[in-house]
Amino acid sequence: MITPLLDPTMIVATSGLLAVIVIAAALLRAWNGWLDLKRQELGRSGQRPAAEEGSGIGTARIELADLKERIRKLEAIASGVEL
Repeated sequence: MITPLLDPTMIVATSGLLAVIVIAAALLRAWNGWLDLKRQELGRSGQRPAAEEGSGIGTARIELADLKERIRKLEAIASGVEL
């Protein structure tokens, strides 16, 4: 007679439950690490000096002007106009 604790079905069920618990703990730890990383990134972005923020806007304007110029050139090529 097989005792209920050594029943193969109980062993498989217990092993499966243990595996799920270990995987869930590992995923929770990874999630907390990812959240800590994002908190650090947000903390760094809030500490930028005002001079850097202003230069970012200027850079964006220059890039936007560059993109507009490229679009004009591509439209001229598409319409057959020689530049």
